[in-house]
Amino acid sequence: MTTIIITTKIKAPIETVFDIARNIDIHQLSAANSNEKAIDGKTSGLIELNETVTWSGKHFGVNLLHKSRITHFHFPTYFVDEMEDGHFKSFKHEHFFQTEGDYTVMIDRLEYETPFGILGAIFDRIILKRYLTNFIIHRNKILKSIAENPQ
Repeated sequence: MTTIIITTKIKAPIETVFDIARNIDIHQLSAANSNEKAIDGKTSGLIELNETVTWSGKHFGVNLLHKSRITHFHFPTYFVDEMEDGHFKSFKHEHFFQTEGDYTVMIDRLEYETPFGILGAIFDRIILKRYLTNFIIHRNKILKSIAENPQ
């Protein structure tokens, strides 16, 4: 199992950051490079506890589907999305939020397992972990910009 932890400090209220992080439309904006679209389940707005979303996107030159469900939800400090169907053996993304003065600290904790035994492990070590880390960092830059510059 691989774990990725990314911390992002955002100068905005915790409730704002929490809602931006679970907004389907904003996720699609932040994942425009992979043309990720919500195609089933919750496809727009704020996702809630027990709701699912199925994403279609192009990663590594291949169109992939990923269905996840919100399995835990504590507004405005924590939510979890877990894969129900997709190309990972397992995939769990925890989102933590805490206030520090005028800032919200958002922590992404991603745990996943690749399929295909040793080949999956090699692919993860060489390519996938870095790819997912950069994907989340890019996403969080967009979230930060939106939260800190409301229109």
